[in-house]
Amino acid sequence: MTESLLRVDGLWRRFDVSKPWLNRVIEREDRQFLTALADVSFSIDRGETFALVGESGSGKSTIARMIMGLLAPTAGRIWFDGQDMSTLSPDKLRELRRRFQIVFQNPFASLNPRWRVGAIIGEPILTFGLASAAAVEREVARLLEIVGLSAQDAKKFPHEFSGGQRQRIAIARALSSRPEFIVFDEPTSALDVSVQAQILNLMRDLQDQFGLTYLLISHDLSVVRHMATQVGVLYLGRLVEVAQARALFDSPQHPYTQMLLDAVPDLTLSGVRRTPIRGEIPNPISPPSGCALHPRCPIASTRCTEIVPTPVVTASGIASCLALLDTTEVIKN
Repeated sequence: MTESLLRVDGLWRRFDVSKPWLNRVIEREDRQFLTALADVSFSIDRGETFALVGESGSGKSTIARMIMGLLAPTAGRIWFDGQDMSTLSPDKLRELRRRFQIVFQNPFASLNPRWRVGAIIGEPILTFGLASAAAVEREVARLLEIVGLSAQDAKKFPHEFSGGQRQRIAIARALSSRPEFIVFDEPTSALDVSVQAQILNLMRDLQDQFGLTYLLISHDLSVVRHMATQVGVLYLGRLVEVAQARALFDSPQHPYTQMLLDAVPDLTLSGVRRTPIRGEIPNPISPPSGCALHPRCPIASTRCTEIVPTPVVTASGIASCLALLDTTEVIKN
C-alpha cells in the first residue's frame, strides 16, 4: 500500500465574526462564530494529485492555508510524512517547511514587484541553505529553464512578464526549495484559456519529473478531470464525497457532486447546455439544521432537515448522504 504523504484528521476552523463588545452589549447580541471547516479528514498518497472542489465559500482555500501553517486549526491535526505538525518544535517545523510549498491563484499579486526574478526564486535557496551564494545564480537559471523561461529572465522584474509567465516564475520559486508536496490554490483561474492548458501541462510534466505530490484547489471541473487522481467535494465546510477521479466523474454518489457536474457546460450540436445549481449557498454563520444541502437538494426528505449525515462507504469512495444509508456501510470512527 502506498504511504500517505499528507493526512488531515478531523480538521475544524471557526472564525469569530462577532460585533465589538460594546455593540453587543447595547444591542444585546451574543458572539457569533462562522464555521469554515467541520470535521474534515482526507489523505494524499505520494505522487498523486488530490483535488478539492466546491463553490466559493466552501472552505477550499482555508484548508490550503492551514496545511501551509498560515492559519491554525481550531481542532484536528495535520500530519506530514508521519509527523504531527502541531507537536513539532519551531526548528523541526522549519526543517519540515522546506518540503512543502504553495502556488497562489493570482500571479500578479504573489510576486514582489520590487525584486528581480533572480532574487525571488533565489530567496528560498538561500533561506534553507540549499546552495552557496555563488551557486544560486546557476540554480535560478536551471529552474527558469525547467519551467520554460530563459536564464536571462532572472534580471527582469515581474511587471515585464505576462500572466502565464509570472505563474511559471511562481512555480519556479516553489520548486527552488526542492519540495515533495505543492499546494496549487486555483493556479489557472486568473489566466487565459490557452495559457491555462500550458500551465497544467507544465504541472503534469514537473510531477512526473520530480515525483511531486499535489493538492489542487479548484472550482473548474475540467481542470480537475485533467489533473486529479482523487477528488474531495466540499460543501459549506464539510467533505460530502471523496472518490477516485474517474469514478467520481463517471458515477457521482452525492447529489451535490451531481449538481456540480450538471452545471458544467456541455458542447453539443444544439449549443451549450448546462443545468445551473439551484439556490444559493446558505449563510455559514447560521447554517440549516440537519444536512446543510437540504434546502437545495432535489432528493431531500423530511429527515434531511433533522439529521447530519454520517459518512458511508460507496462503490467508488465515501459520501455523506442520508439517501445512501440504507444500502451502504457506515464508516465508524
